[in-house]
Amino acid sequence: MWNKFVIALIGLLFSVSVSAQVVDSTMVEVDTLGMEAKVSYGENAIANVKALDKFFEKLYLLETAKTGKVRVVHIGDSHIQADLFTGVIRKKLQDAFGNGGLGFFFPHNLARTNGSHFIRYSSNESWNNHRITKEKNGSPIGLSGISLTTKAKDFAVEINVKDNAYQFNTLKIITPNNASMFDVATSSKTIVLESNVPKKITHKIKNGEAISIIADKYNISVAELKRANGLKSDKIRAGKTLKIPTNEMQKRSIKRSEFIPLSLNDEPNAHSFYSATAMDKIYLIPNKKANSFALSGLVFENDAPGVTYSAIGVNGAKASDYNKYPLFFEQTPALQADLVIVSLGTNETFDKMPSSDYMTQLNTFIANIKVKNPNAEVLVMSTPPSLLYRRSLNHFADAYARDVNAQATVVNHASWDLFAIMGGMYGVNRNYRQGLMSGDKVHYSKAGYEKQGALFSEALLNAYENFKAIKKN
Repeated sequence: MWNKFVIALIGLLFSVSVSAQVVDSTMVEVDTLGMEAKVSYGENAIANVKALDKFFEKLYLLETAKTGKVRVVHIGDSHIQADLFTGVIRKKLQDAFGNGGLGFFFPHNLARTNGSHFIRYSSNESWNNHRITKEKNGSPIGLSGISLTTKAKDFAVEINVKDNAYQFNTLKIITPNNASMFDVATSSKTIVLESNVPKKITHKIKNGEAISIIADKYNISVAELKRANGLKSDKIRAGKTLKIPTNEMQKRSIKRSEFIPLSLNDEPNAHSFYSATAMDKIYLIPNKKANSFALSGLVFENDAPGVTYSAIGVNGAKASDYNKYPLFFEQTPALQADLVIVSLGTNETFDKMPSSDYMTQLNTFIANIKVKNPNAEVLVMSTPPSLLYRRSLNHFADAYARDVNAQATVVNHASWDLFAIMGGMYGVNRNYRQGLMSGDKVHYSKAGYEKQGALFSEALLNAYENFKAIKKN
């Protein structure tokens, strides 16, 4: 009777249908969410696809003329920072339209956080960092959402591209206010400095040797030998070593490496280096005229026509975090985006932010993007399904997704309902059992992010094919 009462009480508290299975006379297994029957998956399609017409026109020109670049920029939170989700989309689009280069990348490991695996960064100096998720402290946080600064004037940052498919011809360096803080070098020159120094001679004392015999051997006086070795008597011991004073000189060579700076081109939003030969290694070194150094990010492109896909994500970030840093938006034109994809909202749900407040911050973010990038089109992804603190249904994510979709035509952006496509509010446990989510029931596994990337690529390419079909009729 007591077990039945407890089960009934749980069902009342959660307002769900509870399924219980009696294993033995004392153990009762209860699914506290009990919502498996309510899991539904939304249609994998982009809403208000008309908002992508200009982007599709550029894709069509790239596909048919085989010339130029189409640039996509994807901005978000921890779902984006590791580049698992976005890496799949990059690969799918580049397989379809050509590989135009990696796009924007940031040395996350120098900021002591996780990032993409495509490029390895190493430096002889430690760098200071500050993120948009922290209280403002004057750090110049720009396009990466993370500041990376140093006042050391002897640093070098080695940049190694690990995947040969992403060798680059053009490197763009983005800094606060486009200041000339960095030079680049492709290799170092070894300089040999030679000088004359007194010749060093030593003698190991053998059994039976006297100090006078050793002095005679080297044609010096006993007093000179004693003075050179700090001896106060003539007593010496076999096995010890004596310094032999001499007026002879010998040459000494000192080798040191010196980076040879290469010329950079000044652009409105960056400083760029170009190489006619594709490269996979380059060094960032200090501009000798600068006194402090801040790196907002790098852009890698090649000479081939195709798509670049820039991923910008910060663990824990919210739309309001980006909105409080004007430098972030001021630097976005450096990426020359044709399409900006926005993936924000998960962290707002953990603040239990009302949907109206979230939409205000999201629309401020979109407006800031459009002011600085008037030719870019915008697509908003809803946040994926999650649980609040591993146990509570995330009603906030559900409300955000509904409002994003509802306003798409009003604000003139496309939308993709990742929340519904991955099972909605009741799909988390099923996603977890299928190996698509991590144990925190917020983040997804590598397989989960790759599935999301594949689904979005499918939806985008299907929308593009429909655009072409309409265009031809």
